[in-house]
Amino acid sequence: MQLLIVGTLEGQIGAASQIAIKRGAKVQQADTIDQGLDLLRRAGADLVMIDVSLEVDTFMDALELERINVPVVACGVSNDTQAAVRAVRAGAQEYIPLPPDADLIAAVLEAVTNQQHALIFKDQKMADVVKMADQIAASEASILVTGPSGTGKEVLAHYIHNKSKRKDRRFVAVNCAAIPENLLESELFGHEKGAFTGAVARRIGKFEEADGGTLLLDEISEMDVRLQAKLLRVLQEREVDRIGSNKPVPVNVRIIATSNRIMEEAVQQGHFREDLYFRLNVVNIRLPALAERPADITLLAEHFAIKYAEANDVPRKPLGDDAIQKLQSYTWPGNVRELENTMHRAILLASGAEIDAEAILLTSQDSTNTSGASDGFDNDGAGTNLVGQTVAEVERGLIINTLDHCLGNRTHAATILGISIRTLRNKLKQYGDEGFNIPSPGEGSRAGA
Repeated sequence: MQLLIVGTLEGQIGAASQIAIKRGAKVQQADTIDQGLDLLRRAGADLVMIDVSLEVDTFMDALELERINVPVVACGVSNDTQAAVRAVRAGAQEYIPLPPDADLIAAVLEAVTNQQHALIFKDQKMADVVKMADQIAASEASILVTGPSGTGKEVLAHYIHNKSKRKDRRFVAVNCAAIPENLLESELFGHEKGAFTGAVARRIGKFEEADGGTLLLDEISEMDVRLQAKLLRVLQEREVDRIGSNKPVPVNVRIIATSNRIMEEAVQQGHFREDLYFRLNVVNIRLPALAERPADITLLAEHFAIKYAEANDVPRKPLGDDAIQKLQSYTWPGNVRELENTMHRAILLASGAEIDAEAILLTSQDSTNTSGASDGFDNDGAGTNLVGQTVAEVERGLIINTLDHCLGNRTHAATILGISIRTLRNKLKQYGDEGFNIPSPGEGSRAGA
């Protein structure tokens, strides 16, 4: 765990650092936002703690502009509630009051370390997958993890890293499908100041960040063939050339790559280099779709119900028999990711002592659903009859109806939608200005139910 502290933390830097170091973290400190950004460009971090007395929104905007993905926790004196609110609205994930509490900091470090990385299973198909992962984790072999979207390929990659000889070094992930082609090379290999428009300072790439540890190349099959050739050279030579530099930098990383494609077909069609495929595919682990591991559906649903009850500070509720039947009869085209989102909605919408079938809102019209309840967004057809609608109209329907189901709770809706609260608020302001009805807190189709 690499922790970066930005600011003075009201004179509590020493105490916070010692707490983090005792929990196994390596700590760096910067007095200003500019210094903090420079450290992130040069060394990266797993977590940033920033003083709320600084311009947190400026810091978050800079992270977004430079595509630096790192969780941020704000820290400040406990009575500075307005600063705490501003920091969270700017994008900070948590707020820690000062002086620092050892248990609270330990909990945050543990949450960041373990976030989304727990393997929950009892189905034999998943047991076989985990058995193979255990067998090859200690090796240095490159691993290709394949399977449908939403099955947990990144979770398995983390599991393998934590079982490997590199577990005390960094795990760095880059989503090859989410980064524009013209930026991915810089993201992977780094760049020198002035190498291209927007290169405001030298920045190391993901290979250098992961030196000594594990690099996850998520959805590698979406990488442009030209860049695949450069990646192959890095894997062969074990060195990277930053853009704008002619001085190679040696790197020592273990590669785990993932794809939701059938890689042999991608090779045959010329979308993926055969030599790179063989370099990566020393060991192939295929993750089954959720429908192929039915014994895990209820187990995972119960796990997510507990997780999101705690996250949203609402009472834990058991799954009712009708809810379990509805979950088991659905085919889960979105796999574990869809199940997680479904249970997040359910814990927010359940109005009785247990989670019943009415709270299980499925996002696809599935013929195996026997509950008789609508699985679309709502009765106005948004999400159930998309043909003829523009992308903007579909997005607006999804956002407004999610907010409606969350009884106007902006935080819950943003979490379910997977967007920041700032983005949600900007969208809602736009829709309100355009004359659309926006649910207020406490309003919604289930209000009073």
